[in-house]
Amino acid sequence: MSDAPTMNVESFNLDHRAVAAPYIRVADRKTLPHGDVITKFDVRFTQPNVAYLDMPAIHSLEHLFAEKSRNHSDAIIDFSPMGCQTGFYLIVRGEPTFDDIANLVERTLRDVLVATEVPAANEVQCGWGANHSLEGAQSAASDFLAARASWSQVMA
Repeated sequence: MSDAPTMNVESFNLDHRAVAAPYIRVADRKTLPHGDVITKFDVRFTQPNVAYLDMPAIHSLEHLFAEKSRNHSDAIIDFSPMGCQTGFYLIVRGEPTFDDIANLVERTLRDVLVATEVPAANEVQCGWGANHSLEGAQSAASDFLAARASWSQVMA
């Protein structure tokens, strides 16, 4: 990859063979025209090109995390799944530390573990309300939490 031209999308410049998921890392940080800062975190649940989350689990994690994380922080801008189905991008206002984000992720995923339903998992509030799995989301959350001690270790 070192001979490849630098691409505009940060994750396209990341050697996905060299990472060791699960992890959390800063993927991008931008200062907006009026001085506001936003930070994008790569919250990687599974090892790229080795394992992936199924779509109903991803969809439910997206709903649960988007709703529950806002109970712990008013800095959340977005929580979006990666197309490769290996994790999510968490975009927040400001420049939080790794510990701030790791604690937010941990608290939110603990909320996921005790959830009894997926918020807005219906055809009125969701574009594919039938495509959810609370059990899948909870299993992925449990696996990610079990690796909490290694979240800061990005590269193998």
